[in-house]
Amino acid sequence: MSTETNTSGKGKHRRNGLKSFLGGRLLASEKMMKQLPFFFFVAFLGMLMISNRYWSEKTIRRIEAVQDSIKELRAESVTWETELMKMNRPSEIVEKVQASGLELQEASEPPRKLKVEKTDNE
Repeated sequence: MSTETNTSGKGKHRRNGLKSFLGGRLLASEKMMKQLPFFFFVAFLGMLMISNRYWSEKTIRRIEAVQDSIKELRAESVTWETELMKMNRPSEIVEKVQASGLELQEASEPPRKLKVEKTDNE
């Protein structure tokens, strides 16, 4: 008979706990009021963690966008560099000079290096 009262007592206690929680008596109790600052602190930490997560995801997306633009700019830079090298070839320059109608001619003999010797007359 004592076991029956124990099991029924536990069930009754659970019902009272749920009833007191739903009724608001549990939340208004003195024990819960003492724990209220801790609950607020935990809620504040949770909000900080959520905002940090959003901020880091936003930063990661921004970094990926910048990396993509860097790749595109590098490819464009290589393209412009090859075009510039092509334009600076001597054969291309000669064709452009002739097409523009300038009366310049290509040198027939290579340039020579001049050596000047200093004298101590001064």
